Amino acid sequence: MIAEEVYDLVLDDLFIRLDQLVPGSSVFLKLEGLNPAGSVKLKTAVALVAAAEDSGRCFPRTRLIESTSGNLGVALAMVCAAKGYQLTCVTDPNATAQSRRLMEVLGADVVVIDVRDVHGGFLQSRIDYIGERLRRDPDLCWLNQYANPAGPQAHRDRTGRALLEEIGHIDYAFIGAGTTGTLMGCAEYLRRHSPATRIIAVDAEGSVTFGGPAARRHIPGLGTSRRPEILDTGNIDEVVLISESAAVEMCRTLAEERGLLLGGSSGTVLCAVQDAAKEIPDGSVVVAISPDFGDRYLETIYNDDWVAERWPENVGNKKISQAPA
Repeated sequence: MIAEEVYDLVLDDLFIRLDQLVPGSSVFLKLEGLNPAGSVKLKTAVALVAAAEDSGRCFPRTRLIESTSGNLGVALAMVCAAKGYQLTCVTDPNATAQSRRLMEVLGADVVVIDVRDVHGGFLQSRIDYIGERLRRDPDLCWLNQYANPAGPQAHRDRTGRALLEEIGHIDYAFIGAGTTGTLMGCAEYLRRHSPATRIIAVDAEGSVTFGGPAARRHIPGLGTSRRPEILDTGNIDEVVLISESAAVEMCRTLAEERGLLLGGSSGTVLCAVQDAAKEIPDGSVVVAISPDFGDRYLETIYNDDWVAERWPENVGNKKISQAPA
């Protein structure tokens, strides 16, 4: 493959088998971390910027701004660097230091909001900051992944299509719910072209996306402290909530036993697959989406001290042990 731009290097045909999670069935994990931005959010970023360009705004005078927990900010910074656009990424302390640094290296201005919102998260506080910036600057354009239909459309046309084109028949699809763009796009495509597929949305405990009680969360990616406007549960068959501690254990187990270094969102989704194994008939075909790899989480979910500080009850687990003094 020879691409004109770095953001064109999206690989949608890479899967790995994890049949051990559902004995008797075939489990395919779609790996989204093998593109230049390192996550599924590259497709979202390309679509959001294209929508802004199509809106009639004057570029490069227009400056872009977006709220991000990490991966979208990196992807947007990559796209905007290639296009010569100015970008401000509004993030929070849960974003990994590596993600924030990547945004800066790629030329984005990074603002870290550390004031929690009414649900104990940072999302509404980030959005409030953007609202204030928009009131002061008419040349600023908020890409707004939470309400912009361009995000779900990108995953309907690319990610969802790739699932069926590569795997064919699918009985169960497990898809994480962050801002829900990937979930909404894939669910729409699968419902239209594979109506028998059971679509399971996977979220983190403490997220309010599907109406659950708010609680403090530590891992960026899945979960929100504010329901995204693009969310439509009409194409979803089931919602599963997974604890962050279980997601961390899954990530570390796969790293040690399969050499597969995954991000926290991936661990959350795979916990849901494993938990559902007893209910999945033998011979089923199961797909799950891994949004990113774990290299940006080496100092968090793969760091013994960081894990022990947040989930001390897991210190004795053989996969989560404190580093020797």
